[in-house]
Amino acid sequence: MDKPKENGIMKIGSTLTRLSMKYMPDPSIFAVILTFIAFLLGVFIAGVSPMQMVVNWYKGFWSLLSFAMQMALIIITGSAVADAPFTKRKIEQLAGSVKSAKQAAWLVTFVSVLVSYIHWGLSLIVGALLAKELAKELRIKKIPFEYGLIAAGAYVGQMTWHGMFSASIGLLIATPGHFLEDKIGIIPMYDYMFNTMNIVVTIALLIFPPLFASMLHPNPESVTPLSEESIKAIELETDSTAVLPKNPTVGDRLNNSKIVAGALGILGFVYIIYHFYTYGFNLDINLVNTIFLFAGILMHKTMASYLKSVKAATGGVSGIVFQFPLYAGIMGMIQYSGLVDILSNAMVSISTPDTFYLYTFLSASLVNMFVPSGGGQWVVQGPIAIDSALMMHANIIKTCLAVAYGNTWTNMAQPFWAIALLGVTGLQARDIMGYSMAIMLMSGLIFILAVTFLPV
Repeated sequence: MDKPKENGIMKIGSTLTRLSMKYMPDPSIFAVILTFIAFLLGVFIAGVSPMQMVVNWYKGFWSLLSFAMQMALIIITGSAVADAPFTKRKIEQLAGSVKSAKQAAWLVTFVSVLVSYIHWGLSLIVGALLAKELAKELRIKKIPFEYGLIAAGAYVGQMTWHGMFSASIGLLIATPGHFLEDKIGIIPMYDYMFNTMNIVVTIALLIFPPLFASMLHPNPESVTPLSEESIKAIELETDSTAVLPKNPTVGDRLNNSKIVAGALGILGFVYIIYHFYTYGFNLDINLVNTIFLFAGILMHKTMASYLKSVKAATGGVSGIVFQFPLYAGIMGMIQYSGLVDILSNAMVSISTPDTFYLYTFLSASLVNMFVPSGGGQWVVQGPIAIDSALMMHANIIKTCLAVAYGNTWTNMAQPFWAIALLGVTGLQARDIMGYSMAIMLMSGLIFILAVTFLPV
């Protein structure tokens, strides 16, 4: 069979994919490498003794355990909602409406982006399940399709989420006691989300990436044949619903009781309603996790079913569990050695009021390649970005958003968050990364123009 034809953008994506797969190690290795880079910078740039840098490292190492738990729960609670029977039924209905492969590429990207505005973890799983259902539907209808592109569309939500409701940076700076509170105070999520720049970016990202995905779909005769692994994944049926065993014990009946789960879910939402009634639109990380936790319990209807989904999602947080102490250690070395001041001064020295936000965005895009976590990156880059902004008398919210946009933009160039998606679809990273990077390059202008020209 002839090799599928590639257009210019696809060739760029394919080249970047080959380089990524050949040279990019596991993100955990980057966390280790950054640890030693920070150590050496502290010794040779800040003039701190090696032993003191070790002490600084350990001072920070365990300082973000609560934040790591919050980030882990964002993934778990979002995944559990996506795995609920109600969500799966809606996904199947959406997939059944598709009549062409280009429409499928547009739809999965649009849904991934839209859901990412609600919850980035939910977007990842909903997108993966929708990509799989679309592939199943297109196979039934005998419509040729590029499965890698459809799965890449499902991944695009990881480029678009950081300005809305589950934004790690936005939620953190809205949470009392966050590690930069003494410098910037508490910034409400309303101010973070609903400003001119972020509204324009949010609308643009909902319109253009789905169009780009549709445009990238090759001609029917050029689509890549499905691998055996992909076919098996497409045909695999999964069910998170727990079944009451024969001769159930009292414990089994409690585990599968709709009354128990319903009562707990209602209790949670009583507080959620009280919170909004009392404090207005005042979101933070804990409240977002609360909403998705109890929504998931109600949607699964029994604790057994919910816990089955939670167990399946727990593997997705292994990177956070291991890497966040390392990021916290890096933060400790940067803060306690004086590196934060040195690096902030360096950033200010090359910036002007017109270029500061662009440089912040671009530096965040680069850092994300090494620290592929919104929360983890903010731990490392946040102190530098905020100190630089204060020196420049720059807008703090726009600075935070510039870091957030950079953090998510280059998610499309590395597969860290795609692991769950790849497991659901039966694809490998190289199957999707060329397309995701092409969409990234085409979408980059949205972010660059926004941080350069738009006010908050």
